[in-house]
Amino acid sequence: MQNFDYYNPTRIVFGQGSITRLDELVPADARVLLLYGGGSAERNGTLAEVEAALGQRTIRRFGGIEPNPSYETLIEAVTLIRSEQLDFLLAVGGGSVIDGTKFVAAAAPYDGEPWQILEQGGSVVSRALPMGCVLTLPATGSEMNCFSVISRKSLQAKLAFSSELVFPVFSVLDPVKTYSLPPRQVANGVVDAFIHVMEQYLTYPANAPVQDRYAEALLQTLIEIGPRALASPQDYDVRANLMWTATQALNGLIGAGVPQDWATHMLGHEITALYGLDHAQTLAIVLPAMMDLRREAKRDKLLQYAARVWNIHSGGADERIDAAIAQTRTFFESLGFKTRFADYAIGAEAVPRLLAQLEAHGMTALGERQDMDLALSRRVLEACL
Repeated sequence: MQNFDYYNPTRIVFGQGSITRLDELVPADARVLLLYGGGSAERNGTLAEVEAALGQRTIRRFGGIEPNPSYETLIEAVTLIRSEQLDFLLAVGGGSVIDGTKFVAAAAPYDGEPWQILEQGGSVVSRALPMGCVLTLPATGSEMNCFSVISRKSLQAKLAFSSELVFPVFSVLDPVKTYSLPPRQVANGVVDAFIHVMEQYLTYPANAPVQDRYAEALLQTLIEIGPRALASPQDYDVRANLMWTATQALNGLIGAGVPQDWATHMLGHEITALYGLDHAQTLAIVLPAMMDLRREAKRDKLLQYAARVWNIHSGGADERIDAAIAQTRTFFESLGFKTRFADYAIGAEAVPRLLAQLEAHGMTALGERQDMDLALSRRVLEACL
């Protein structure tokens, strides 16, 4: 196992009715900005419930944060914070709203051009406003980590940053708030969480059985409850377990002390930036091809994945790997996800465009060993066609 330094200060307040706890979680004298997305939180009453829990505090609203939060929109929130002297941010939504709020938290007190925060991966962040979350869409784990991914439409760029200063102070997780989600968003959450786990698990053995078994349990849980979450949208236990699994998938614990990949995400980000596909859609396209093309580098963990997650024990090594990849693809498709570019009317002309984006953003040495160059990225993208 590798050396690691694990730190996670986020307080989780979990369960039905937990939004009422906001009164004790948010400082009494806070001047609060509520950040949310396209309006569902307003229509289903969640925003009103949040505002009621906040009582007499000064509250301002900022809506319209996109599914892939845009720099252009978030800068408007930064301007509002500065003009109104707001000092506490409360994200009400899913991973996009939370990611956007993290960027706003870092950008509001930043003295330079805020895009530098993303260009430098967060290394320039020295201050951030405190923030909390009310999670309504389980998917990204952003409610319990310090990572954020932001798009800049004018540049067709999608970049990430991290900083311990943007860990949420707290996150409220009420599974009931997921009941009204459209099926597509629920499926997105299942696939996103699944591939978050895979990025930290499907690398090479590091003699870390705790992390491996923990990751395998999360994968098996998602395989079990993913279809049930779609079939029974108001099953509290299913939604509770989905919410907690998605949080655990990317709160840093299963990735502590083990190598991590994230190449699937890097390719996926460029697909979203150029073609506008949902984040989880891009991941479902790329991962099966990535598993196949990188089978030699990942052979030991692929065989472990086949045996422990899918209970595949018969046949030769390559047969078992093929079966595990096929099972993974079938799982994604059972949730309504297509796994080929052609399914989204994206043709071979996409490959050079995506490679140019990868090169422009410095994504030329990806993977757990940084040995995935542009030539291998080309092969993976071509296999997605």
